[in-house]
Amino acid sequence: MTPSPSERERPRTSPIQSSETIVAPATAPGRGALAVVRLSGPNSHAIGRAALHPWPEQARTATLSRVRDLSGATLDQVVAIRYDAPASFTGEDSLELITHGGAVVSATVVAALVARGARLARPGEFTRRAVLNGKLDITQAEATGDLVDAGSRAAQAVALRQLDGGLTRRVASLRAELIALEAMIAYDIDFPEEDDGPIQPARILQQTDAVVDALERLLATARTGQLVREGALVVIAGAPNVGKSSLFNALLGESRAIVTDIPGTTRDAIEAVVDTPTVPLRLVDTAGMRDAVDPVERMGVQVSASYVARAAVVLACGDSPVSLRQIGATLEAGGGGRSRAPIVAVWTKSDLAAPSNEDLVDARAATGAENSIPVSAETGAGLESLLTLVARLATGDALELHADAPILTRERHRYAVGRALDEVREFRAAWCERELPVTVAAVHLREAATTLEDLIGAVDVEDVLDEVFRRFCVGK
Repeated sequence: MTPSPSERERPRTSPIQSSETIVAPATAPGRGALAVVRLSGPNSHAIGRAALHPWPEQARTATLSRVRDLSGATLDQVVAIRYDAPASFTGEDSLELITHGGAVVSATVVAALVARGARLARPGEFTRRAVLNGKLDITQAEATGDLVDAGSRAAQAVALRQLDGGLTRRVASLRAELIALEAMIAYDIDFPEEDDGPIQPARILQQTDAVVDALERLLATARTGQLVREGALVVIAGAPNVGKSSLFNALLGESRAIVTDIPGTTRDAIEAVVDTPTVPLRLVDTAGMRDAVDPVERMGVQVSASYVARAAVVLACGDSPVSLRQIGATLEAGGGGRSRAPIVAVWTKSDLAAPSNEDLVDARAATGAENSIPVSAETGAGLESLLTLVARLATGDALELHADAPILTRERHRYAVGRALDEVREFRAAWCERELPVTVAAVHLREAATTLEDLIGAVDVEDVLDEVFRRFCVGK
C-alpha cells in the first residue's frame, strides 16, 4: 500500500493511550474452523512471551505455539505471528494468534491475555492507532470499514481503490494546487518588481478556474458513491396478481415473497438486494395497487405508493394490455406517489402469452415508459436483460464516467469537497468581481486548503476520528 500524502506532509500525533496494550478477537463470534486474536501495544511482546510457548523468535513468521493461562494450563494450540514496530498494521509491536474457532477458545485466549495486562479494545481502535501512527490516513481507514461492510461487488471495488490511497492522492493533489495558487499570489505581493514583472491576473484566473473544475468533477462522484453504498431503489409496481412477487423471487433466485393466485397476497413491501456488476439494486416487491377495501391491504397500497415516490427505477408490471393500462393510470394519477423515476414496462408471464411488438409499444404508451421488456419468472426469459437495463437506468452515466476515478463515498467527503469548492468560488468572486485586495480574497484559498487537509487527515481532528471509528467492529 502506498501511503499518501507522504509522511513528510502528514504531521504525526501521539497515539491515544499509547501506553496501553489492547486485545480483541478479529473474527466474528460463532462456530467456525479458525479465529484470529489481535494484540497491539508497547507490552504486547512481553505479554505474548508470558502466554506463549514457544515464542516466535522471528518477526512475520508463522510459529506453531501453545497459549497458557496464569495457572499454566494449555488453552489452545495456535499459529502465532509477531510484528515489530513500526512494521505492523498499527505501527506498534503486535501479535496475531490464529486459534481454533468456536465461542469458547478465542474467548479464553483473550481472557488470558487480559489477565496478563492487556485491555479489551474499543470498536475500530486498531485502525485508529494505524491512523495516528501514520500507517493509514483517515480516508483509507474509512475504506477499511467500507471493505468489511461491503455488500456488493461495486462497494468492494470502490473500497479497495480508496484503501489503495486513490482518493487521498486526488485530494492531496488538489490541496497542492491550492497551495501553489497561494504561493503565486504571495510571490506577486512580496516581489512585485522582479525582472519577470507582476504575475498576470489572467494566469491566476486560469489556475483558479482549473481548481474549480477539478473540485466540481470530484464532487459529482458523490452520487456514484451513494449508489454504491446504499444501492439503487428499484420498485416493482402493478395491479394485484400480475406476477410481481414471482418476478421478485426470480430476480433474487430464491423465494422471498409469497406467490399465490389470490389477489392482494402481498400486504407489505418486501426488500432485498441484488448484486450486479455495476451497482447493488435494492429490489422492492410492493402490494398490488388498487382501490382496496380491506384496511390492512389499503395500508399496504399506501406503503407501495411511498416506495414508488422514492424509487430510482419503477418496474410497471402487467400480464396483459388491461393490467398494464391499469398500473399506468395509477402512476399517472399519483397513486404511485408521482414518481419522476424512469419507468420500465414489464410484460410478465410471457411464457403464457407472448406479447407482440405492437403490444410492447402499447405497453410503453400505457405506462409512460421509454422501455418495455417481456419476462418470464417461470423460464427465466428476459430476466438478465431486465437487470442490465435497470442498472443502466438507475445509475445513468455516473458509474461509467467515474469507474476508474476516486469516488466520494461518504457525506463527510461530499461536505468537505463542497465547502472547498465554495471557498475557491468565493475567492474568484471576491478578487475578480468585487475587486477586494488579493490579500483579503486569498483567505478563502487558505480555508479551502485547510478543509481538504481535514478530509485526508493532514491535521489532527479528534472529533472526525471519533465519528469515523464509531461504527467499526471490535478487533478492526
